[in-house]
Amino acid sequence: MGTSYIIDAARTPRGRGKLGKGALTSVHPQELFAQVLRALPQRVGFDPREVEDVMAGIVSQVGEQGANLARNAVLAAGWPDEIPGVSLNRFCASGLQAVNFGAMAVGSGAMDLVVAGGVESMSRVPMGSDGGGQDGGNTQLRKRVFQVPQGISADLIATLQGFTREEIDGVALRSQKNAARAIEEKRFARSLIPVTDPATGAALLAKDEFPRPNTTAEGLAALEPAFVALGSAPAGPNGETLDQIALAAYPHAKEIRHVHTAGNSSGIVDGAAAVVLASERYVKEKGVKPRARILAMASVGTEPLLMLTGPAPASLKALRAAGMDARDIDLWEINEAFAGVVLQTTRALGIDPDRVNVNGGSIALGHPLGATGAMLLGTALDELERRNAQTALVTLCIGGGQGIATILERV
Repeated sequence: MGTSYIIDAARTPRGRGKLGKGALTSVHPQELFAQVLRALPQRVGFDPREVEDVMAGIVSQVGEQGANLARNAVLAAGWPDEIPGVSLNRFCASGLQAVNFGAMAVGSGAMDLVVAGGVESMSRVPMGSDGGGQDGGNTQLRKRVFQVPQGISADLIATLQGFTREEIDGVALRSQKNAARAIEEKRFARSLIPVTDPATGAALLAKDEFPRPNTTAEGLAALEPAFVALGSAPAGPNGETLDQIALAAYPHAKEIRHVHTAGNSSGIVDGAAAVVLASERYVKEKGVKPRARILAMASVGTEPLLMLTGPAPASLKALRAAGMDARDIDLWEINEAFAGVVLQTTRALGIDPDRVNVNGGSIALGHPLGATGAMLLGTALDELERRNAQTALVTLCIGGGQGIATILERV
């Protein structure tokens, strides 16, 4: 396989994902992604007619986010009719999976120029809007494995790992502080595409809207656990609660300690992101200067009830493919779906916490499901350049028990 180059990466700011309250809630998700597409040729200097495919991750593919959003965003951006688009769903990793598929296309020589990323308008199309839940309501599947909601899994992981509430809140506080510093120092400025009203052109949002820079340890400690009531809800065929279903698979836990709250879990936001990927042939023929290349990509399946432990084995798989180990990575972006996921991954791989999520993560900035993976890649690339560092690894946990990882290296 040949080299997959990253030419550029861009994203919208993240807007609060509450209808009528966030700055981006008036923007149709097709238009949100289209604004990133429209900005990329001006930033990079490529002709949209050269793009051979547009790949977009979207998790809730229903209503405004159905009907092949990627193709409709191509049309909304005013790109040529000849440019196709495909929408895909690998839950929280959808945006990074789109990038990986694009990298496979240009690295194999099947295509020369691809734009890949994702979008999620969680205010207009709330999480769970597709009605599928975790398993599509398949009662036969539930006889084999009963997948509990992710919040229950996150608390089960924290219980099994012995994480304290203070440790969990510590991840959240660090995320808020790092994000506040990054915003103050304009570390996100290179990648940000300000969003405007598609109808009037009026400015809507130019910086991330979700962070709470005044967060304190005391404020986080005062928040009630978010998943106690959910855990006690009857869900099994014989009236078993979700906590009981989880404990039946992990009886040595004895009881689930609910430690995740609204303050140490990822935020609900709107946003879009895209990455421009090129083949070696395209780079040479066009004289384009790439920003980075992708060294390795990996995806794995993991135990589906525990569900959120995929980042560690996915990262190890990618590291093996690149002939590297964890110590060779300068910066880590571990998606902060829940604070316990970051702690579990960091512990499993022996990572220096000072290399992890140095500009904050989804706890502070928010997690626009389909877009997050592409956003994290762009954030990592910008920070590599700012620090004059070389390598970064981006990884996310995934519903249903999966993990994904991508390693990039500055050129």
